[in-house]
Amino acid sequence: MTILLDTHTFHLLLSSASAWEIAIKTSLGKLPLPESPEVFIPRHMRINQFRPLPISVDHALAVSALPHHHRDPFDRLLVAQAQMENIPLLSADPILRSYAVQLLW
Repeated sequence: MTILLDTHTFHLLLSSASAWEIAIKTSLGKLPLPESPEVFIPRHMRINQFRPLPISVDHALAVSALPHHHRDPFDRLLVAQAQMENIPLLSADPILRSYAVQLLW
């Protein structure tokens, strides 16, 4: 089974959107990491055999068709990716249950 995970679950498939969110939150001091995201993310992807899920133009454009249940642009992109790739999204965020996506947690 292939599963796309929300940023706080970081496992199996890691969306470029999650890496971007981690980089932003770390630079703003909202997400402390033991090392820079440029070191931390690739190291943990390698150690845990995480696979990257790039953001395609189609993924980005699919966000415009989503209902406005959630204002978080990263989560909305993850929902669009999960829908387009036909994979479940693992997240503890209850707002994501409002979207037509298979949500696991």
